[in-house]
Formats: sequence, C-alpha cells, structure tokens
Amino acid sequence: MTGERHTREIRRWLRTAETIAEALPYLRRFSGRTFVVKYGGHAMGDARLAKSFARDIVLIKQVGINPVVVHGGGPQIARMLERLNVKSSFVDGLRVTDADTVEIVEMVLAGRINKEIVTSINAAGGHAVGISGKDGPLIEARKLTRARRDPDSNIERILDLGFVGEPTHIHAGLIDMFARSDVIPVIAPIGVGPEGETYNINADTVAGAIARALGAAKLVMLTDIAGVFDKDAELVSRMTVSQGRALIADETVTGGMIPKVETCLDAVEAGVAAAHILDGRVPHTLLLEIFTENGTGTMVTTA
Repeated sequence: MTGERHTREIRRWLRTAETIAEALPYLRRFSGRTFVVKYGGHAMGDARLAKSFARDIVLIKQVGINPVVVHGGGPQIARMLERLNVKSSFVDGLRVTDADTVEIVEMVLAGRINKEIVTSINAAGGHAVGISGKDGPLIEARKLTRARRDPDSNIERILDLGFVGEPTHIHAGLIDMFARSDVIPVIAPIGVGPEGETYNINADTVAGAIARALGAAKLVMLTDIAGVFDKDAELVSRMTVSQGRALIADETVTGGMIPKVETCLDAVEAGVAAAHILDGRVPHTLLLEIFTENGTGTMVTTA
C-alpha cells in the first residue's frame, strides 16, 4: 500500500470513528425506548434500499432501542389488483375497498409484503415476527367515513369507502411483549371490527396510533420526499406543531403530505417526544437522523 493510499484509508477510518463517537450520547439517551418506524414508498421496491433498511433496524435493536415497524404497500396492492382485473378508485387518497378488494389487500399486506420485510430483517441478523392488526387483536377498528359538500346544493353527502377503517384501540401490551425480548415486530396495517370485519387502514395512521399508544420516543415516517418544504422550497429541518398547522393552513403542505404531517403533529401533541419525516430513498437515512447532530429530514416537536 502506497503512503498516499494509506493516508486516505486512515482518514476514512477516522471519519467512521468520529461518527461512532457522535452517536454515543444518542445511544445513551434512547436506550430502552421505543421507536415506531413507518416503512413505505419506493424504498420497499428497491432491493438495495430494503437490505439497507433491514440492517439499520437490526442495528437499532442491538444497541438497546426497541423498533416497531409498520409498513404500507399501496403500489404492490395496485399491481395485484391490476393483475386480477379488479378495478379500484380513491377518495381523498384512500382506496375505496369493497369486499373483494379487502381480501386482496389483506393477502398482499399481511402475506407477501409482511413476510418479505420479516425475511430481510432476519437475513440481516435480527429476529423479526410479522403480524397484522388482526392478531391479538392488536388493532381494533371501525369503518371510516368521509363527507363531501355538493357545491351546487350545499348538501353534505356521506361517502361510502367500503372496508376502509380507522383505529379505535391499540393493544399496546402485545407490542410490549416484543420489547421485553429480542424480537422485532413488523406490523401490517389491517384492523378488525366489532363484528370481526377486516378493515384496510392507512399505514401512516396506524403508525401514529401505535406510537401514541406506546408513548414512543420517536415516530419516523420514511417517505419518497426529503421532508417538509417551506414556500421558498427550502427544507424545514425542525418544525413545531404550530408551524406545521400553519403550513397546512396556507397550503404550503398539500396533497399526500397533509396526512403524513398531521399524523406527526397529532403524535407529538399526544406525548410522542419527536416525529420525523425522512427520505426513505437515502441509504441509512434512519441512522443519520437518529444518531447524528444534523439529521437528514424534518423533525417535528411541540416547541
């Protein structure tokens, strides 16, 4: 090895050592605490990113933090519905889910996707177990309704979304059992109704509800965007609840980011110490946000 190459290697290892040293205070602060991580977006469909995510989750568990993974699966559901020639529509970003569709949704979420994530975490050296909200039951749910006002008659009409639900109760004790072991729970966002009905629930909503029920130290939302941006298209690295509400009110935050931001705001108002919106397409973004001073995305706090 030449002297110049040796110097480069030393510098690289020094940077690694500096990163580890920077992480130490955060390791102490969060030891024994619970992080709820919502995993979704294009990162789920990229084998390299999926492997990176699995390794990060295993590392978090091994340093004494209790990760709880909640996953989505919209694109995978859409592909399966198309393959089976089942048509579906959306209202306010929610998939209208009839009896036939909810069976397919459950099959994709609680079956294929859930087990793929579990397998990846186990391959990375962890001990993951996949469950849905129907197991336990973990997630009790009720039918979600949406209202729309007709612009001509000004009459409000209730829209039937089918088997789309919202959580009414999270049985936190079931997840606490995992926290006392070396098992990492991977949760599919399926809930069960009072009559045993199966409900398809938005994964962001489920992650927020679980974080609140557990009193989690962090709620982390992995998305396909770097975070929340202001009107000047600048990334908002830190955001209070009042700032977040203002960005929604003046339509700086729009579209699919609204429910993600609202979930984070509701979580920190309910006692979750901090919520994060991160770009899941960036390798190790989870570790960068948790264990370094600057982080990578938007952190939401009460003040």
